Amino acid sequence: MLSNIFRYFGIYRIYSRYLKNQISKSITPKHIGIILDGNRRWAEDKMAPSNHGHIIGAKTAKYLLDWCHELGIEAITIYVLSTENLKRSKNEVKFLFSLIEEKLKELLTEEKIHKYKVRVKGIGNIDLLPQNISNLLSDLEKQTSSYKDHFMNIAIAYGGRFEILESVKKIAKLVKNGEIEPSNITFETIEQHLYTSHLPNQDVDLIIRTSGEERLSGFLIWQSAYSEHFFLDVYWPSFRKIDLMRALRTYQRRSRRLGI
Repeated sequence: MLSNIFRYFGIYRIYSRYLKNQISKSITPKHIGIILDGNRRWAEDKMAPSNHGHIIGAKTAKYLLDWCHELGIEAITIYVLSTENLKRSKNEVKFLFSLIEEKLKELLTEEKIHKYKVRVKGIGNIDLLPQNISNLLSDLEKQTSSYKDHFMNIAIAYGGRFEILESVKKIAKLVKNGEIEPSNITFETIEQHLYTSHLPNQDVDLIIRTSGEERLSGFLIWQSAYSEHFFLDVYWPSFRKIDLMRALRTYQRRSRRLGI
């Protein structure tokens, strides 16, 4: 038994080093999005309560800061909670809010945020969230607003269509007030009113989704127009650094045409 364990970890380390050597930081994606999917199915496979899957999934997300910093990724957007997720059972939503509150409090005192100079921002329909969570997100944004080296967006109560709708409403208000002519509305005008307008590069180079599902579920609809996709047949709680490196290597091997 022990020999099998040692053999596994030995192979893991060798393969991990191999992948790291294969990744070129010169063509590493600047901005990646990750859809954290499969917490409940992971728990089901383990014959554990679904809440346990959310707990382990939240622990996995904690490692992302280190992994992205080490691999040269400047910005990451993580899809934590969609507007559709809010339609789940009251008990599950209540638990998710409690867990999110706990993790946001931990993030407020996380030294790595300041060590790596990470600007943290919550994106989504924040009005749908409990006041304590929206306050924590606001505190995180204020605490890190001056950082420009790295960015971490937490997509929570997020919907891609709603984001674009809100952008259109803001621009329509500018037109109504005579601040802009309809003929002068450009792609840049829309991007200036998206949740991700604070990013130096809003376009998402790579989107990773765990759990084996092959769809974006409304994630960053505008920003992902020319992104590469990597669908991974691993539930989020089992996601490891080596999986992220596999995604980066696949990305670097593709020929990005950007619609040309």
